[in-house]
Amino acid sequence: MKIGFIGLGRMGLPMARNLLRAGHELVVFNRTRNRADALVAEGARVAAGPAEAARDAEALITMLADDAAVEQVIFGEDGALQALRPGAVHVSMSTISVALSERLAAAHEAAGQAYVAAPVFGRPEAAEAAKLWIVAAGPAEQIERCRPLFEAMGQGLFNVGPEAQRANLVKLAGNFLIASMVEALGEAFTLVRKSEVDPGQFLEIVSKVFGSPIYANYGRIIVEDRAEPAGFKLSLGLKDMRLVLAAADSVVVPLPLGSLLHDRLLAAMARGAGEVDWAAGLARRSAEDAGLG
Repeated sequence: MKIGFIGLGRMGLPMARNLLRAGHELVVFNRTRNRADALVAEGARVAAGPAEAARDAEALITMLADDAAVEQVIFGEDGALQALRPGAVHVSMSTISVALSERLAAAHEAAGQAYVAAPVFGRPEAAEAAKLWIVAAGPAEQIERCRPLFEAMGQGLFNVGPEAQRANLVKLAGNFLIASMVEALGEAFTLVRKSEVDPGQFLEIVSKVFGSPIYANYGRIIVEDRAEPAGFKLSLGLKDMRLVLAAADSVVVPLPLGSLLHDRLLAAMARGAGEVDWAAGLARRSAEDAGLG
């Protein structure tokens, strides 16, 4: 399939690479050109802008940091919306707001294009191994059309319905759960450390008792204080808490824990932790509150 791929960050680059390995034809664009150039030797062509990346694509994939970045490449000057041909599909794999997903669906429908929201669960190492979990929503025939792309990037696909924004809501709700677990891990490991119990042994116990890769993986990051390179920046976690609170507010659902997590992330941001991994950043905040270095 002819694919335009926009957004080659720590997640997007390995995802695009896996599509190339699966035999798809890629035209790529990234604001930082050298990340796009890295794929040229593997068969990709580099576009000068979003419109060029979209122009001949059967499917346009965006994997960007936030709403503003998506809005810029789709609706901005030299944006992809006007260049994407009728009948082509935009597959938005970014973690964005429910409201923007609704806007994208309407804009693509008006232009005679298709739209599928397909955010992912998984960190960069999962993207590299093509082990992402993909949550898709949109027209069923378009999801099936894109199935070979999803299979090249992930280990599983969940179709959550015909309304694209449902996938974004599921992703935000999932990230809310992960943030809750990360905060709990940070507090628990702080208690263990201050009580002079071996954190490594506690991690082994927690990993076996709970049997969850999230507990095991994030617990390891906390034990090792592995702040960099950030698999998921704390600033992005704060962004997601803002989005999930906005989504909850729109349907009159209180999220008391979500508000607490927002404030914890905001406090860590205020202390300069925005660029570190969110697990390490939240754990450090818990340790500081307990008087630990």
